Amino acid sequence: MPVTFAAEGAVGTITLDNPPANSYDLGVMQEFSAAVDEAIGSAARAVIVRSASPKFFSAGADVKKFLDGDVDANMAMIRTSQAAFSRMAAAPQVFLAHLAGHALGGGLEITLACDLRYASEGSYKLGTPEVTLGLLPGNGGTQRLTRLVGPSRAMELLITGRTFSPQEALDMGLVAALLPAEEAEARVREVAERLAAGPALAVAAIKRCVHEGGEASLQDGLALEAELIEELFRSRDATEGLTAFVEKRPPAFVGA
Repeated sequence: MPVTFAAEGAVGTITLDNPPANSYDLGVMQEFSAAVDEAIGSAARAVIVRSASPKFFSAGADVKKFLDGDVDANMAMIRTSQAAFSRMAAAPQVFLAHLAGHALGGGLEITLACDLRYASEGSYKLGTPEVTLGLLPGNGGTQRLTRLVGPSRAMELLITGRTFSPQEALDMGLVAALLPAEEAEARVREVAERLAAGPALAVAAIKRCVHEGGEASLQDGLALEAELIEELFRSRDATEGLTAFVEKRPPAFVGA
């Protein structure tokens, strides 16, 4: 299958495996959507999104399928993608993208929908070249890239369609870390395991504050923050975290 989900303990993995470039059409995106739903419904608390290809994370949408399809068919793929990516943002799990190969167009947009992005060192390229096709990034790229790197930088990348390196992605804050290629997979796994062992309620609340609060007014965002921290103050995890700090021991969070 082009997209699969597997879980090992509290860490899940969504793997893209559609050679040669992990391009996708409606059928592949429906599989990705199903994998997202499987991850959300699983016991996993952190989910790594990765590629089975050493060269491509994903080249994005299959351009030939776009050309062959009519507008309604193309928009069905767009709407499926947007819905899946929105569910990732709303989910309590942390989604981590591991970039180790070219991520272009809709491929980069998959990573933008993740909560965290980690990149292996390498000579591969990232970018949103849709403008060179007379299109725009329609899977959330114009909105998420702007929120992640700011309007000025996003505008330059979007309207030129130029590609950029993993190092530039790090410099602009698009990825959290640039990791040695031979260590990257293990280190991303370590991050996922650490997050999965953390306070699930607090992590889910932080995601809501960032994703929902970031789209609201400052006043509404602060109100959401106050509402959620009050809920956390009443949780067993907060009691455990505060007690463990005072007692100078590691906390044992239970997700309640």
